[in-house]
Amino acid sequence: MILLLRHARAGRSGQAGPDDSLRPLDEKGRRQARALPELLAAYEIRRILTSPFARCLETVEPLSAALGIDVEQRAELAEGAGDEADRLVTSLDDGALVCTHGDVIARLIGSGRRAHKGSVWLLQPYTLEPVEYLRARV
Repeated sequence: MILLLRHARAGRSGQAGPDDSLRPLDEKGRRQARALPELLAAYEIRRILTSPFARCLETVEPLSAALGIDVEQRAELAEGAGDEADRLVTSLDDGALVCTHGDVIARLIGSGRRAHKGSVWLLQPYTLEPVEYLRARV
């Protein structure tokens, strides 16, 4: 599976000043991030790719530490990404976790599917067909 993770809760846009890419997780978002290692323990994760935005980086930090896997920052996963996100994610092999933003997730799996902050869609590799939705309750 490819694991498609929406970053954890980060408060409102503009709270971090004019550069929204610097907006950190709020307290609930930090709890959501800390819950990810347990939520995803059953899945073999071999790579962690993320948007370079602070809220995405902070979301994957506990998982990266628990698994001992380095995080790969990818501009193709930043908020507002277009076709470059599609190309990147469809090229990934089984075992990749991708952390990105709601608009990118909607592009990848369709806007009619829920994607709460801190939630994960399990996708078939290459086709990105959604298989299962996971969400920790924190």
